[in-house]
Amino acid sequence: MKIKAIIFDMDGVLIDAKDWHYEALNQALELFGYTISRYDHLVTFDGLPTKKKLEMLSLERGLPQGLHSFINEIKQIYTMQHVYMKCKPMFHHQYALAKLKAEGYVLALASNSVRITVDMMIEKADLQKYLSVTLSNQDVKKSKPDPEIYTTAIARLGLKPEDCLIVEDNQNGIKAALASGGHLLQVKDVHDVTYNNIHNRIHEIEAAS
Repeated sequence: MKIKAIIFDMDGVLIDAKDWHYEALNQALELFGYTISRYDHLVTFDGLPTKKKLEMLSLERGLPQGLHSFINEIKQIYTMQHVYMKCKPMFHHQYALAKLKAEGYVLALASNSVRITVDMMIEKADLQKYLSVTLSNQDVKKSKPDPEIYTTAIARLGLKPEDCLIVEDNQNGIKAALASGGHLLQVKDVHDVTYNNIHNRIHEIEAAS
């Protein structure tokens, strides 16, 4: 078996954006007297789209449904401010993606974030030149932990799940990756996403087949 493509999650994998999303959502929620604790964010909300987080807050803490679209819009504005100020290229990602692409691997991105955030983060991190396909949560009906975004990416690449290695960091993404039938490289954070770690995992998969 030969790995032909690597599909990356974005937040926490290629972009160190978990805190930005957390801070932006809290900035928007605080306008209405709500907050999400860091513990709850890490344990419950990590990797979910904003819409899903707001639905959970309505169920658990009585956030009025009528505020969802407004909070979502404000949160996106705050997120873009964080991205604009903080997002920049990371050398070890540039090195890893450039080397993998030069070796003939096809590279793609599949994110639970909305398209405008995906495009801006990729541009600010200077990653667009390496990626053949980029998918946002607006390109699918069901967000992670549903595997739809990964099955869609694999289909767009014209490959089979077993041809693909998926790089993920949180439980919702890991569930989606495994359910898609692709191989998994689980990372702790952006610093784990190195050429050596990816290369070693590919070698492990190919040696085992």
